[in-house]
Amino acid sequence: MDFTIPADIQAKLDALDAFIEKEIKPLENENDNIRFFDHRREHSRTDWDNDGQPNAEWEELLREMRRRADKAGHLRYALPKEVGGDGGSNLGMAIIREHLAKKGLGLHNDLQNESSIVGNFPFVHMLMGFASKEHKEQFLEPTITGKARVAFGLTEPAHGSDATWMETNAVRQGDDWIINGEKMWNTGLHHATHDMIYARTSGKPGDAKGITCFFVPTNSPGFKVEKFMWTFNMPTDHAHVTLRDVKVPHSSIFGEEGLGLQVAQTFLHENRIRQAASGVGVGQYCINESVEYANNRIVFGKPISANQAIQWPLAELQTECEMVRWLVRKTAWELDRHNHMEVSDAVSMCNYRGNRLACNAADQAMQTHGGMGYSRHKPFEHIYRHHRRYRITEGSEEIQIRKVAGYLFGFQGPKKQARLKAAE
Repeated sequence: MDFTIPADIQAKLDALDAFIEKEIKPLENENDNIRFFDHRREHSRTDWDNDGQPNAEWEELLREMRRRADKAGHLRYALPKEVGGDGGSNLGMAIIREHLAKKGLGLHNDLQNESSIVGNFPFVHMLMGFASKEHKEQFLEPTITGKARVAFGLTEPAHGSDATWMETNAVRQGDDWIINGEKMWNTGLHHATHDMIYARTSGKPGDAKGITCFFVPTNSPGFKVEKFMWTFNMPTDHAHVTLRDVKVPHSSIFGEEGLGLQVAQTFLHENRIRQAASGVGVGQYCINESVEYANNRIVFGKPISANQAIQWPLAELQTECEMVRWLVRKTAWELDRHNHMEVSDAVSMCNYRGNRLACNAADQAMQTHGGMGYSRHKPFEHIYRHHRRYRITEGSEEIQIRKVAGYLFGFQGPKKQARLKAAE
């Protein structure tokens, strides 16, 4: 077994480091752009008088970062060659995401917005797998370049993980569909021209089939953003939406009628493994910063790193970080080689442990740094507030653990048929 980083991935890391120093760091420090990353960050990023939505200057800075990254050939690394990408592997993306997150806060990799010099494009993969020719022409390249924005409307006020019980419905009338319902945490709606709305078109509550995805123009009569939900980490682009007799043509269906959840689950494993890798990277950043601080902070005439009360929690975290790092890389490597469902449980292990690691490391970094760690003059409170979200979204910890247990006991996955046969 060889645990060294493959030469092509290491070359990419070196190129990314050089690009950050040459292009991104100067931009980050230009015209007081650093206000989006220092102690003023949340205030600078948020338009408090516009329902807490992202500040226009902040979003323009992110767009400029992505333009430069695309021009340099980094942004599309993980996308297929047919859309200008490098066809980067899951292993490559896991190593890159960890590497960038380990650098700490910065314009190179601001995960609050899923903005990075190496892009993560789940919607592009959805389009490539399920969209009609017309929808690809309408959304594919504009989505990559940021000229188009499509929001994602699956979760409802009363339904999150239990999406098959959603109450939003669509009824066909001739060549049109009439949609009624509500969506919650409808991300990306502050700039979106279209929203991917999932609605039941057939079947009964609890059925996986019978849910259809529609591209709904956000200026449609009856489509209303009730409010943007303020969150632990601001700004917000998470809307509460109501749909009252919204009419869309049959051609607005994304994918196949009744099979919308297949669209929603596209790229699920890749997205989760990349989140886990970012958790490892940011966890290592918090550990590294804490160790350096502890070695230099003198209390009662000696560095606090001499105290076991400081040493042991960080030693525990470093051990956890090493274990999760190698589980993430092994699982990413297997994703490149096997059917995704064969390693779905491992992806869930990576995801919930990586997200938990990030939160625990940020919390310990605050404790190690004392009062300064609690202040906004250090990045740990921001890291905690952001990564705490991932223990709920993209499948909560409980859902991830449920998946692991399902594979372990044969309620799901490869052992299921053997379990059912044994029960006969």
